[in-house]
This record gives sequence, C-alpha cells and structure tokens, in this order.
Amino acid sequence: MMRAVKTLGLLGTGVIGGGWAARALHFGIDVLAADVKPEMEQWLRGAVANAESALARLTFAPLPPKGTLSFTTDLTAMARQADFIQENIPEQLQLKQRLLADVSRHAAADVVIASSTSGLMPSDLQRDMRVPERGLVGHPFNPVYLLPLVELVAGRQTATAAMDAAARFYTDIGMHPLRVRREVPGHLADRLQEALWREILHMVNEDVATTGELDDSIVYGPGLRWAAMGTNLIYHLAGGESGMRHMLRQFGPCLKWPWTKLEAPQLTDGLIDRMVAGTEAQAAGRSIRELERLRDDYLVAIQQVLREYNIGAGATLRALEARLYEASAAGAHARITAAVAAGERAAQPLRLLETQVRPEWIDYNGHMTDWRYLQVFGDATDALLRYAGVDDAYRRSGRALYTVESVVTHQAEARSQELLYVTSRVLEVDDKRLRLFHSLHRRRDEVLVATAQQLYLHVDTAAGKSAALDAAVRARLAAVQAAQAQLPLPPAAQRHAGGAR
Repeated sequence: MMRAVKTLGLLGTGVIGGGWAARALHFGIDVLAADVKPEMEQWLRGAVANAESALARLTFAPLPPKGTLSFTTDLTAMARQADFIQENIPEQLQLKQRLLADVSRHAAADVVIASSTSGLMPSDLQRDMRVPERGLVGHPFNPVYLLPLVELVAGRQTATAAMDAAARFYTDIGMHPLRVRREVPGHLADRLQEALWREILHMVNEDVATTGELDDSIVYGPGLRWAAMGTNLIYHLAGGESGMRHMLRQFGPCLKWPWTKLEAPQLTDGLIDRMVAGTEAQAAGRSIRELERLRDDYLVAIQQVLREYNIGAGATLRALEARLYEASAAGAHARITAAVAAGERAAQPLRLLETQVRPEWIDYNGHMTDWRYLQVFGDATDALLRYAGVDDAYRRSGRALYTVESVVTHQAEARSQELLYVTSRVLEVDDKRLRLFHSLHRRRDEVLVATAQQLYLHVDTAAGKSAALDAAVRARLAAVQAAQAQLPLPPAAQRHAGGAR
C-alpha cells in the first residue's frame, strides 16, 4: 500500500516543477520543493503566483485550504518528508538515474517516485533505485496547473499498487491520468506532437510557410476540433454514416503520397534564424509572462465551455468539481448528524463550511468582493442540502430548490488569506419552502463578518412549477430545525427573506 499524499516533494523545479507546485498547492497539498540552486526559490514562488489568477477561475467549487510552499537545497531532506515525489530535472538519463537513486535511499518505501520525463523509459530510470517497484513516469503537459493530461508509464519493475496510487493522487488534484499500455520512447502525446513538429521544420526550411502561417493553419482549423475530439474520432465523423471504414477506404491511399517527411531536417543556423524570427514576429513584443497569461486565460475559458458538454478536459473538470462538493458535504455530514442526535440539549448553529479568503477574491478596496459572499454562503447551503438528500441524483430526477430571495448583511471586513467559517440554521421548512440563515465569521477573533438569509422554493423542473418536497428530505431538514428551535432568532433575521419588503 502506498501512503496518502499530504506533502508533494519536487525534485527539481523549473517550468514543469513550478506547474506541479501551483496545481498541488491550489488543491490543498503542501509542497516541499528541492533544487540545488537556491535562486530557484524566488523563481518558483513567482511562477506559482503567476498561475494563481487562472487557477482561481478554473472552478468555483469549494476547495480545501491552500497548501503551503517550502523550499530546500537539501534533496535528501525533501525525500525524507515527502509523501509523493515528482522529479523534474533536465532530460539527461545518467543525471536522472543518479538523483533518483539518491532520493530513493532516503524516501520511505511507500512513497511513489514519479518522473516528469518527456521520453525516457521508466525501466531505465528505476534501474538503481531502492524499492524500484514504486518508480514510474508521470509525464504532464505545460502548463501543468491547467492541462489535466498526465501520462502514466510503468517500468519493468513497477508495482500495480504504485500505478494505482499515482492515478489516485493525480485525479485528486484534478488531472486525467492516461495509462500507457507499455513503455515506448516518447510515450504517446509527444510522439504525435513531434510528427507535427518535424513537418513544421521542413516547411519553414523549404520556405513553404512562415511559423505564423503554419500556426494559423492549426489555430483556425484542426486545433478547434482537437480541444474536445482527437484525430481518430474526428476522422470517424469525416467518414459520414459509415464512419472510419469509409474514411480509410476513401482517403487511405493518400497516405502513400509523398506529402510528409519522416526525418527532421538538419538544424542549420539559417533554419534556426527563421524559426526565431518567425516566433518573435508572432509574439509582437509581448513578454513570455504576458503570453503565458493570455494562454492561461483561454485555456480556462475552453475548459469551462467543454465542462458544459461534459467532454474532454471539461469532463475531467466536472468530475473534479463533483468530488470537491461531495468532500465538502461529507465533512459537514457528521456534524449535522451529531447535532440532530443531540437535539435541543446542545443546540447550536451548524458549522458547515471552513474556507479562506483567496487573493483573487479581493476587490480594489483590499477586502473580499461582494459576490464571493454569495459563493461562500451557497457552498454552506450545498453541504446542508446534500445531507438532506438534495444531491445530483435528486436534481436529475427533475426536482430542485430554487432561490427566491437572498438578504445579505455586511458587518466587518475579510482580507486576503483570512480564515473563515460559516454557521447555518434552518429557520423554516414546509412542503414547498425552505428558509436558511447563515453567519460568516473570522476564525482568528470570532468576529461576525456577514450574514445571509435565503428563501428557497421546491420546484418540479419538468413542469416548471412549485411542488412538494420529497418526504425524506423534508424530514431531515425538519429534524435540523427542531434541534435548533430554542436558539434565539438572530437580529438580522427579523427582516426575513420572503417577508414584507
């Protein structure tokens, strides 16, 4: 059995290591980064900060508290403290073998050691490792913090348990682990990318097209399709009703035509100059950081669009959000159950949500912006409703609770990184209506930051009109109301949702 991952150890930083750090931290995993160059700490923290804006917009599902980032130049100290090690050092086989062997002698035997290598074989990498059964390839794609694909490749000695543990960890931080059936140089995606890359170099070398023209040929055509459907499924569609069989019969003979070049051209100074001049013209004076932010913005937008259709990277994002909502509700479930069992003897508002003010929640006044309050209160409502039985399956049955009114009062400020929690009460529940009252508190001094009173109406979504709550759902909510019946009504609830305006 491999251990649960609370601390991710990074062996080497750089662009890929920075991406791993940003993703892991965002989803609540502590990161201990190790690099022999002490100046990489500042670079790494800058890379994480640059990724935060895009990650913040990827999903609004309730997240665990952000992980903490630490840095060391002592590789063995990192190995002793990590629950999972991700190696990100340069693509030099002997260097990787030496450092992987070193850290394996200090890492516990139940710690997975994964390499981010783009093309080296895991059997070669695990050759000198202690407990080589936990060594494997976990190859990501840049930017790691937004692209969910990670290729999982086992070596000859890799244990199934290590592969399973790696897949669980990567899934937990929102990735799509793709198991490669057997180890091959370049794995899968890089072999496909390099075929395209070779053709680009030939066409630039032969002055057929510029780098910008070749990129346009992808951006305005195949690239749009590739975001959700790969080449094989797209070509299946191209065959019409007969699908791939007709496609291959009609266009297969073209594969024998001398269109493509199987070997890359010689990288002469002239070709390198053309590639550099072309890409600099495309950049149009924009810095690498500017282009990274542009890339990140559209990658977030694409994944959110794909999420609506539950396809490709959007399906991975939707599954991640489902796990996050379920985890939030599971944490509240035990507290609600205990409160109902105790009844009026220990009546208290339910503490349903623990959260933190993230930097991207801050407005120009330096504190949490208005609409984030509704997000936090909504997450607390979701936890309570999932306890009562109003979950995804309930909504798929054609029933839902619709918000009729929300009354929010603001009492104090919440600044960046402030730890907060929400307590909740069921004020009223009947056949069709539910009235809740939430209080948002700062954890450091228990100050009341804001309140929200919300009125919900139960609806038959197919009929488009109000309908009676499921009896079991109403009974659970009524039990919570009864347990809190002796609590005094909060002052802000005097003007209650659904009352006279």
